[in-house]
Amino acid sequence: MTLSFDKPVRAVVTGAGGGLGRAFCLELGRRNAQVVVADIDLAGAEETAGQLEKLGCKAHARACDVARREAVAELAEAAQSLLGGVDLLINNAGVATSGPVDAIPPQDWEWIMGVNLWGVIYGCELFLPHMRAQGRGHVINVASAAGLLCTPMMAPYNVTKAAVVALSETMAGELRGTGIGVTVLCPTFFRTRIIDAGRHHGESRAASTATKLMERAKMQAPEVARFALDAAAEGTLYALPHADGSWLWRLKRLAPERFYHKLVPRYFGKIKRG
Repeated sequence: MTLSFDKPVRAVVTGAGGGLGRAFCLELGRRNAQVVVADIDLAGAEETAGQLEKLGCKAHARACDVARREAVAELAEAAQSLLGGVDLLINNAGVATSGPVDAIPPQDWEWIMGVNLWGVIYGCELFLPHMRAQGRGHVINVASAAGLLCTPMMAPYNVTKAAVVALSETMAGELRGTGIGVTVLCPTFFRTRIIDAGRHHGESRAASTATKLMERAKMQAPEVARFALDAAAEGTLYALPHADGSWLWRLKRLAPERFYHKLVPRYFGKIKRG
């Protein structure tokens, strides 16, 4: 087991100004962690840090644009200085774009790749040396069930999240026996601001449908964060908190051709009909 909450954990969470990132921070606070709260929106990070301090936990708010390597490098150095080491890195920052592949402009591909993929790569690259030096640590990479299922009208999002899954799997193999663990979180829908802040193209109803599914979800951000932290403590690689994502992933692995040619068109046909 590479992560234990028996003593205060020193954690860094990106995209922590709201949504799942804030939920991670608050759950860590309830587990008596020390947290560096990072977000491109410093005001949001400071608000999260304030909520943590009310729980009696030490928190530090930092502005960080994860799409810039130098910003993540500064975050890693700051975390070392503020916490004296990092036991847990949560690469959570993420954005979304939707629409048909040929309707999405190159700049939106570059935007989402910078945050969703390069942000995770930079986090792993720059924090892992510190974890190797201390001989322990854990990384939670926040992907999505979209990275496992790759459904229509979400190509850029699917591509980045599938890459995060692949990166996490690769790291799990490379880090075996080092005392450093990896968990990749793949939720389906829960309430978050990611759709509202996204870039959406064409006549696709994917964004509005996703919003409705988020509102209906029984498991929301606090439960997702709790599930992911428990999975990390257990040394689990794949964390799929939602039952629908878990079952769909099983169906895809069992019969991938049928999944894409039968189930996906039927499901998205219902979406198009509203």
